Amino acid sequence: MSSAPPSSRIARLMLQDFRTYAALDLGLTRQLVALVGENGAGKTNILEAISLFMPGRGLRRAELSDMARKPGPGSFAVSLTLDTPFGEHRLGTGIEAPGEDARSSRLCRIDGVAVGSPTAFSEYLRVVWLTPDLDALFRGPAGDRRRFLDRLVLAVDADHGARVNALERALRSRNRVLEENPDDRIWLDALEREVAELAIAVAAARRETTERLAALITATRDDASPFPFATLSLEGEIDALVSTLPAVDAEDRYRAILRDYRARDRAAGRTLVGPQATDLLVRHGPKDIPANSASTGEQKALLIGLVLAHARLVGTMSGIAPFILLDEVAAHLDPRRRAALFDALETLGGQVWMTGADENAFGELEGRADLLHVTPGQVTSSR
Repeated sequence: MSSAPPSSRIARLMLQDFRTYAALDLGLTRQLVALVGENGAGKTNILEAISLFMPGRGLRRAELSDMARKPGPGSFAVSLTLDTPFGEHRLGTGIEAPGEDARSSRLCRIDGVAVGSPTAFSEYLRVVWLTPDLDALFRGPAGDRRRFLDRLVLAVDADHGARVNALERALRSRNRVLEENPDDRIWLDALEREVAELAIAVAAARRETTERLAALITATRDDASPFPFATLSLEGEIDALVSTLPAVDAEDRYRAILRDYRARDRAAGRTLVGPQATDLLVRHGPKDIPANSASTGEQKALLIGLVLAHARLVGTMSGIAPFILLDEVAAHLDPRRRAALFDALETLGGQVWMTGADENAFGELEGRADLLHVTPGQVTSSR
């Protein structure tokens, strides 16, 4: 296995009017960071602030206006000083107070220079995360797994989110025309051409990431690990097309499906076939059973193993060791799995931010991590 890619570290994190923080200026020295505090103290808010340096709306998928401190001016700012093997960089993002139209536009800066979107941050850092809401991933609806899959792709392909959003807009336009002007064949033909191009691009990106991740899991498989390996596959008509046909032929075939299914889609009020119906199928590798058939503890361990493998993939594909955000990850792990997790995290190369309510869960990290105590609006050293 190749060595980890060069690592970066957030040396300083500053928040202004973000969530529960009127102001925070936090200096860091280590690759492992543990935030300890009671529920509701604001630990996850710090992880969310870091997650804003990925394309998208962060780990809570919240509206930007909801991140501004209340009561407060309606604006917020998050900035960090990134210490990399190639020098220091300052990255910042936030919103200004809303104007008369009550809307706020997002601002992004790199070394003091404005950039067009958070996608530009991907040249400097990548971020992956695991939050408690993912504990039900394998038992929940397919839509949850699609969003998880798209986040896996986004961490290695910063343009994936824009393609997914464009596809969603095109599908909404087609659905609207089917409802209001179903006989307008010229307009539907044009929309379906756009839908097909975007759909095949989205499906192909998902397939490539899934196959690369599956191959990495196979190549690095450790049957003695407390985090069992996963086997992955995609299920859906569009995924079958992408796996068996060249892209151009897949687009032609999907356009024909859209044309033939217009009446059915109009009756359903939505487009029934496409990337919006894909499901990520995960199996517990050692037991060769569907992930949703495993015990709750096995599912948690399987999910952690999947996220660790994805972090390695991000480092391999991007050349940047990712930042890893783990919210309450150690709370329900037994001592053996917790020690194995901390050891695995140190080998990944990227800075790791963890939260927990029980300081004892991070006791063995003393001397290995920045251990910080979080109370509402404040962060101090817990040692």
